[in-house]
Amino acid sequence: MRTIKKMLFAVAAATMLTGCGGNESKDNADGGNNNDKSVVRMAMWNPDQIEVMKEIEKNYEEKNPDVDIQIEETTFKDHFTKLETQSQGKVMPDIFTMNGPNFVKFASNGVLEPLDDHMDKLNFKKEDFPAGLVDLYTYEDKLYGIPKDWDLTALFYNKEIFDEAGVEYPNENWTWDDFVKAAEKLTNKEKGIWGTAAKGMTQEGIYDTIPQSGGYIISEDKKKSGYDSPEAEAGVKIWTELIEKGISPDLQTLTDTPDKDLFKAGKIAMVYLGSWRVPEFFGDESFKDKVDVQIMPLIKDRAATIHGLSYALAKDSENKDAALDFMAYLASEEVNELWASKGTVIPALNSSLNTWEASYPEKNLKAFVDELEYSVPYPVSKNTPVWNQYESDAINEIFSLERPAKDSLKDLADNMNSALSEE
Repeated sequence: MRTIKKMLFAVAAATMLTGCGGNESKDNADGGNNNDKSVVRMAMWNPDQIEVMKEIEKNYEEKNPDVDIQIEETTFKDHFTKLETQSQGKVMPDIFTMNGPNFVKFASNGVLEPLDDHMDKLNFKKEDFPAGLVDLYTYEDKLYGIPKDWDLTALFYNKEIFDEAGVEYPNENWTWDDFVKAAEKLTNKEKGIWGTAAKGMTQEGIYDTIPQSGGYIISEDKKKSGYDSPEAEAGVKIWTELIEKGISPDLQTLTDTPDKDLFKAGKIAMVYLGSWRVPEFFGDESFKDKVDVQIMPLIKDRAATIHGLSYALAKDSENKDAALDFMAYLASEEVNELWASKGTVIPALNSSLNTWEASYPEKNLKAFVDELEYSVPYPVSKNTPVWNQYESDAINEIFSLERPAKDSLKDLADNMNSALSEE
């Protein structure tokens, strides 16, 4: 098992030198002093969030003039590969943003610092943050990530299309049947408008409708796939039936033009999308008056898969005290209120949710907060990306209507179980 872990994390030495930056000074690489200041390196990949993070950096340094916060921005594609490379040379940034699919791999390989012994210094209380998010970043009963933000999926709808079709807007009591009936009325083939879009996606689609149908993606012990259950089949087929009814574009159309773009273009009346779409839609002067959001329709059970980012601390950080102090600031009410007021992401701190809702006061952002009550953790294991690829292949096969969903899901479950058995 140890050999497998090393293979999963192994990176060529030449790549390591490139990834770490051959020209970086020793002081900056190991957390030493820069002009007599204590250097804390922090890595992130979110280009839409860098402006707010720079403001956080400035505010912290004004209060702590002896500390130099260095933000290292990269792309999402390169972020985790670079971290793996840096972990081999023990030159990881002190703090870095972490997501669910990669978390267990990093935690199980011993490169993250467990945070339970640092709670006092972090001034962190688990009950102040969403339980599903805390659970997501807990491995073998130890917390390895301070929640930064969270996201859920909800139903966005175009009010202009609803008004023209004489259909009432979605409400919190809608069932899936209500959703489908409305989509049928909203579909207008002459105008090239579909009532909705079949979500051949995970987080914005089947990760919600499978648990809502009584199923699960992965067992709690991370050892078994739930894709071969009748409930999983039901949670997937409700999407493909939309294509068969002609009230959703087919897979090829959605591959050529993503549903969010068709939605903004007025070609789709309502669509399941993640909360990270809020700034894109509600901040668009030409579109914001046409759009609002509601909780997802009820299928069998209420459920919403929660994901979100956390701040992780490198176990080999040589400037751990300063890094922990900055992490405490990142988790503070001041910083969460700043994120909330900008409306960029949903802040992780529960007490800041009212501020986030008020960032777009004319919109029903409360829909996302209401879903928090029945949120379930994002499905992950030690090597999530392996079976994520199996998911992607199966989804393409199912949503192209090439094979019965039951057959594709059975193959997916078998492949996923095989992958899980090797972790």
